[in-house]
Order: sequence, then structure tokens, then C-alpha cells
Amino acid sequence: MNVADSQRVGSSLEHLGYTLTEKLEEADVIVLNTCVVRQSAEDKAYGRVTSLAPLKKKNPKLVINLMGCMVGVRGAEKLREKLSFVDVFSPPSDPGPLISHLTQGEVRSLEDAETTRRFLMMDDELILPVAEQGKLVSAHVPIVYGCSHACTFCIIPSKRGGERSRPAADIVSEVRSLARQGVREITLLGQIVDRYGRDIPDGPNLAALLRLIHQVEGIERIRFLTSHPNYFGDDLIEAIAGLPRVMPHIELPIQAGDDKVLADMKRGYTQQDYRDLVAKIRERIPDCSIATDIIVGFPGETEEEFMETYRVLADLKLDVAHLARYSLREGTVATRRMDDNISDEEKMRRFRLLEDLQEQLVTEINHKYLGQTVDVLFEEKVKYRWKGRTPTNKIIFVESEEDLRGKVMPVTVTWTGPWSMQAVLK
Repeated sequence: MNVADSQRVGSSLEHLGYTLTEKLEEADVIVLNTCVVRQSAEDKAYGRVTSLAPLKKKNPKLVINLMGCMVGVRGAEKLREKLSFVDVFSPPSDPGPLISHLTQGEVRSLEDAETTRRFLMMDDELILPVAEQGKLVSAHVPIVYGCSHACTFCIIPSKRGGERSRPAADIVSEVRSLARQGVREITLLGQIVDRYGRDIPDGPNLAALLRLIHQVEGIERIRFLTSHPNYFGDDLIEAIAGLPRVMPHIELPIQAGDDKVLADMKRGYTQQDYRDLVAKIRERIPDCSIATDIIVGFPGETEEEFMETYRVLADLKLDVAHLARYSLREGTVATRRMDDNISDEEKMRRFRLLEDLQEQLVTEINHKYLGQTVDVLFEEKVKYRWKGRTPTNKIIFVESEEDLRGKVMPVTVTWTGPWSMQAVLK
């Protein structure tokens, strides 16, 4: 989401006549876009922004903009007291305050009032920053901002606000504009992406939106993340199964495998519910890959409860497991009401157990690709090899002198490892 937000800021600044510089000392405007999902991320962001104070002192005309979750939807006033050298505080996904500050409320360089509205209201078009034009193969498109589910460990609802779905027409228009600029793959984004449309009376849901985007010429692949098991309905499964450009890769966090821990997290489903959903997806989409998120060491999690998570992961053999150790997060229900009674050493031990297990599982899963021919969308050249992804989101490297950027090519897999594969063009 922050990548998409930053692209919009860069695009808006370029339309005001600014150009990108890699050197802070040369900048007239510095934007720091922050993530604070974890306390460590907020600490890092605070340290980074305070490091800019000497630049501001040296160049008083420098405009510093702090943006994103560190500001949140209601946090600017307190930050102004601590960070008096910062000129502009912008909520997540909103370049408007910065553009207004730079133009004293009057947009000067944009072509017309309609274009002004698009950039400040962020509704239906994104002209990529110059540095990315013609180079960006895969782009992110936010479709729902904020979150209204409020898991007990999560800070996002208080930082990004309640759920707000973008109109389908605006999303489709943005996807068309990206396709005209050479983008071949788009990933639809939402904190809980499969809740898209629930706040729009009589509006389309995610399955219907996928069908609309599937008609956009030039887009080869469509992905979406992150889903929630409670809202992943049969219509969405059918859309993935029936739309060739929607990739068979699903991000479906379980967070924990024990029912008591899941209830404490306020996830709204049981271990068996999750198992049943995975089975249903695999029955309808046999070649689908599934990724999950897991938090270890949640307050009160016993050894046996942790082992339930271990057993679920071992049984389901998912393609990816994003692992995290629980940490206190000021402002969450878990921090206010639960005792973080598991040591850092124990959290790390559990983390390593799941990490080792997942490496074994994904090594076995990926080995099945050896000798197979798969279609790969190539994104960029890394040193001497082209990097691309399969429909199931597996990373593949290929050596070729040909320019493969943005092309979908069949390859034969010659080597597999847990985190990537190697192949040759067919």
C-alpha cells in the first residue's frame, strides 16, 4: 500500500514540475512515507525523520513532509509539537496536504481542473513517475483503504481509519491508465481485500470487480491481497477458477492454529474453518498456491497451543508462511488488556521451529516444478539474469541476452530451491 501511495505522491509532484533526485542534499521537497504496523517500524521512522532536522536548519526553504501511518488519521497535532521542523503532515494515502502546501492552495501546473481533481482526490488515474515509465511491469492498485475488522493485535484501524472502498469505475479507469503505460500485472490491495464493496450500497464485491478488470486490454495478470478467511466466499473462488488472467495465488492469513488464540486475536473463525476453506479452494483450483501469515508468542499462547499452529502448517503444506513474533503495540486491544508473558527467547524458538518446517515444506513443493514448463512474466534483470514469476507467484531466474521485460514466456525449470528456481527459455 505504501508503494502505491508513494507512486501517487511522486506523480503529483512531477505534475507540479518537480523531478526526482537521489541525493537528500539536492532536494527541495523530502517525503517520508511511514509504516508503523510494528513498534520497531515506528521507532525507525521517528529516527529517520529526526535525522532530517539538520538539513532543514541548513536550508530553511526545504519542505519536509511526513506521511502515512505514523501520522494516521488523527495524529498530526501531537506530532507537530515533537517535530516542529516538519512542514506538512499527511494521512495515509493522501498527497493533498503536500500539494496544497506547495501551491498555497492553488494548483498551478496541472493541465486543467479535472486533472487537478484526479490527483488531489486520488480517484481514477495514475500517471507513473518518470523513473518508472516503461520499466514498471507490475503495479499495485489500492481498492479499499482502512480496516473495520479490528483484530486485537492490529494498529491499522486506528491509524488508517475505517474501511473505504473506491468506486469500481475509478479502479477500472486506473487499471486502464496503467495498461497504457506498459504495466502488465496489477495487484489489487486492501487490508482485508475480500471485504471490498461492503461499504458501498448495491456496489460490486471483489469477485465482480475482478470480472470488470479482466476485460481491460493489456493486463496479462491480476492478483489481490490480503484476504481474510471470513470473507473468502464461493463467488470469489469461482472468479479465480474461471478468469484466466486472475492468478491462482491466494494470500490467506491464519495467524494462529489454536482456537483459543484465534478467539483472543478476534479473528472470527476456528482452525477447522480454515482447514475447510483451504480444502474447498484446492478442490476447485487444484493448481492454486496459498500463502499465510502466522504470529507466534501471542499473549497467553501455551506450548500446546503453539504446537497446534505447527501441526496445521505441517498438515496443510502451504506455499508461503510469513512469520512474525508478537510484540507490544501501543493502541491495540492486546496491549491494553493482555499480558505479554512470553519471553523474547521463547518467541524466537517458536519462530525458528516454524521457519525450519516451512523451508522443508516449500522445498518439497517447489521440487515438483523440476522439469516442468511454466509461463513466466519477466519483471527485471538482476545482474546477469532475468527475474520473473509464475502464475503461482514462484520466483524464477533465467539467463538470456534477449530483453524479456514485460513478456510472458514459457520456460523449463532446471533447478528448484525453497525460495526461487532457475529455468531456461523453452
